Amino acid sequence: MRYQLAIIGGGPAGYTAAEAAGHAGLSVVIFEKHSLGGVCLNEGCIPTKTLLYSAKTLDSARHAQKYAVKVEGTPEADLPKIVARKQKVVRKLVLGVKAKLTAAGVTMVTGEAFVLDKNHVQCGEAVYECDNLLLCTGSETFIPAIPGVDNVPYWTHRDALDSKELPASLAIIGGGVIGMEFASFFNSLGVEVTVVEMLDEILGGMDKELSALLRAEYAKRGVKFLLKTKVTSLAQSEAGIQVNYDTAEGTGNVVAERLLMSVGRRPVLKGFGLENLPLEKNERGNPQVDAHMQTSLPGVYVCGDLTGFSLLAHTAVREAEVAVHHILGKEDSMSYRAIPGVVYTNPEIAGVGATEESLQKQGIAYRVKQLPMAFSGRFVAENEGVNGVCKLLLAEDDTILGAHLLGNPASEIITLAGMAIELKLTTEQWKRIVFPHPTVGEIFREL
Repeated sequence: MRYQLAIIGGGPAGYTAAEAAGHAGLSVVIFEKHSLGGVCLNEGCIPTKTLLYSAKTLDSARHAQKYAVKVEGTPEADLPKIVARKQKVVRKLVLGVKAKLTAAGVTMVTGEAFVLDKNHVQCGEAVYECDNLLLCTGSETFIPAIPGVDNVPYWTHRDALDSKELPASLAIIGGGVIGMEFASFFNSLGVEVTVVEMLDEILGGMDKELSALLRAEYAKRGVKFLLKTKVTSLAQSEAGIQVNYDTAEGTGNVVAERLLMSVGRRPVLKGFGLENLPLEKNERGNPQVDAHMQTSLPGVYVCGDLTGFSLLAHTAVREAEVAVHHILGKEDSMSYRAIPGVVYTNPEIAGVGATEESLQKQGIAYRVKQLPMAFSGRFVAENEGVNGVCKLLLAEDDTILGAHLLGNPASEIITLAGMAIELKLTTEQWKRIVFPHPTVGEIFREL
């Protein structure tokens, strides 16, 4: 069996590349050991956002009176039905991915693929020959070697997604994107949540000022935050799982019914024969790729989390497009200038381009333009009694270096700033674009 392109991994990078290559006329085979869609579709991006939307709807019902809407009785969440709806959404989208690949003429193989060399992949007893090889093996949950971790029950994000019973209390180790999204969800459903974070602020990669504002909002809602706190050990007690920690002020502990480990994710580098490819590695130990996503071995490409660069689904999708274009001989290259980052809490927080911290570290001069989201009439109409912030970071020549938002719907309008950054627009050039009125996106024009 010979193919022009063999792809290992059926996540966003893999299925995007497979569909594009198939429609371009290439013979394509894609290997996925679990379900098409990868972590993002099956146990990450989509299922978490499905749960979070249910929580957001619950929050809206609780505060309906702010909008002159009367809701009879006390709004309640039905967790088993929320989880069932999540599973229904995932099934529907997985079938959609499969249908798109079928339409593109892609051969789909379920099973663990193993690289024999750059032109041969084995799956089960069969060996597949290929002209080009694309590795999209994704990432996995990282569990730190905390003393006692093997002796206590804990959730990963996968367990938290499938739980049909609410704990009375939840301790979350890690205040990054995953940790904060689950803190938001369980807080909305009435769970007592404590977030333990080693850094001095949550959401390490986001704008620090806006992250602090989001933290303050959730603190008002009852979420407890332990910052600059190092977890030293875990233990099971009669009261629950005990998280022992050190801070500058001394030692302490928090006890909760459930424990969620969300320290982070790391690329999958083992188990598929990567060692059989003589590839150059970067300083993080991941395969080195060029602007076309090609490795040091011609015909071998790497996209998505395996590069170790972004670990975001939308980055993986664009990388896959670039790789396929290079295989087809089309001019294209990967740019990381404007990769949006979003946290789907309520309110949402989003950023694209540089942060103040990254610019300061690089010694790049910049100035800040900042406005409350209330300068957008649409935001005021839809967010009664809620505050928000829009921040732009400008270079000396007034090109946009970075944009950061706190407030709904940050996830939907951050792309406006991303395009301005990618196209290297100045504020004057961006202002010439006609923004529809009334929209929350007009906040950029106000700035």
